[in-house]
Amino acid sequence: MWQGPLNKIDEYRYEIPQDYKGEKGFLRMRTSGMIYINDSMISTIRKDNAAEQVANVTSLPGIVGKSLAMPDIHWGYGFPIGGVAATSFENGVISPGGVGFDINCGVRLVRTHIEAAHLESKKIRELVDQMFINIPSGLGSKARIRLTKNQLEEVLELGAKWGVENGYGWEKDLDVLEENGCLSSADTTHVSQKALERGKEQVGSLGAGNHFLEIQKVDQIFDETAAKLFGVHKGQLVIMIHTGSRGCGHQICTDHLKVFEKAVKKYGINLPDRQLACSPAGTPEADAYFSAMSCAANFAWCNRQMIVHWVRQSFEKVLGETAEDLGMEIVYDVCHNIAKVEEHIIMGKKQKVYVHRKGATRSFGPRRQIPQKYKKIGQPVLIPGDMGTASYLLHGTDKAEESFSSTCHGAGRIMSRTKARSQWHGEKIGQDLSRKGIYVHPASWKVVAEESPDAYKNVDSVVDVAHGAGLSLKVARMIPLGVIKG
Repeated sequence: MWQGPLNKIDEYRYEIPQDYKGEKGFLRMRTSGMIYINDSMISTIRKDNAAEQVANVTSLPGIVGKSLAMPDIHWGYGFPIGGVAATSFENGVISPGGVGFDINCGVRLVRTHIEAAHLESKKIRELVDQMFINIPSGLGSKARIRLTKNQLEEVLELGAKWGVENGYGWEKDLDVLEENGCLSSADTTHVSQKALERGKEQVGSLGAGNHFLEIQKVDQIFDETAAKLFGVHKGQLVIMIHTGSRGCGHQICTDHLKVFEKAVKKYGINLPDRQLACSPAGTPEADAYFSAMSCAANFAWCNRQMIVHWVRQSFEKVLGETAEDLGMEIVYDVCHNIAKVEEHIIMGKKQKVYVHRKGATRSFGPRRQIPQKYKKIGQPVLIPGDMGTASYLLHGTDKAEESFSSTCHGAGRIMSRTKARSQWHGEKIGQDLSRKGIYVHPASWKVVAEESPDAYKNVDSVVDVAHGAGLSLKVARMIPLGVIKG
């Protein structure tokens, strides 16, 4: 039970004051913490110690602005999941704990010309089953293709572009991916042989845990203008993909954390939590990690690109029409776990910073570095639910500049996977969802139990806070019709 102070600023913002930990040594907070929640979420925050992690992050050298947490906040490694922090490009630090192990875990939304009402439940089931055949899923799942070392290194350098150049998708797909699906800072010389070995067999696979592939129906529109710009309407069938960099990204994080633990001592950095291990920007350790992290991010973009290709093929086979005729275009692709160099207005001045988003989504407003066709309204923001719950399409805002253009990334866990398994049986959850008109095809019923909707916060409430705080504004709500769980 967390007993620290939470001072209410307004309906959607609570602050952990800078004097919470006093002024003694490494306990000193360099700034305050801000958590975006409402009154009803206070009890959940108190049960979890993630708020302490928000306070701990304030001790990072060179932190700029506040240590932030989104409404889906819960306990993580170093940073809380839902944590955001910016550090100075000149004299700040980079911390892998502010990115996480599943580097560029992200979400992609594909729209269609299909009206959900025109598809029988049998066809939904056929589509889900065909996608399950085409797209490997589950713990340790291996992709349909095995890349050579040279091919994988090309993936790590080029990201989604490699997928398109090798026949996985359309050239115009790249226009609507965050960073166009590639970080140019990638350098494979900083990726270990073990990470390469883990990655060779997994490009183009869903994985396990909270990763999923869903057929959804748009059931509510909140902003007609934005929805029209994004190409969505009520009753429309869409597909959402949620996965990341698999074992490759996990290994890259693991490898560099060991280096950073030594760097903390080397550079004389005092921290309240060893999981916040970091290195000053511009040092060999920081540069090597940033380059390797970029490789993992590119892996994830290519991974989702190949999955989109096989999703399109699945629809073509079941429905007997081409993906082009079915209008299967990507609305957008966002990443959740990443560190990026961005420019933000801080204390009235534009500054270049490293923005760490750990379980948080970028939410650029109009006129930022986003696709030209979205510049009038802001980038699409994708916030997934889980199996039986809704997912949301929102758009970024200028107001989000206060959070370094960040918003939440999902509902947020309130129960461990172990506890969830002890309370629910996957088969029973599948039956319950079936009665609600949701077909679930899992790689493992154990994972279905772990990912029970009741193990998460109410996604509607979480999104309402993000919307109310102005970090991202609601455009459309989607509900699941068919689900593949890893």
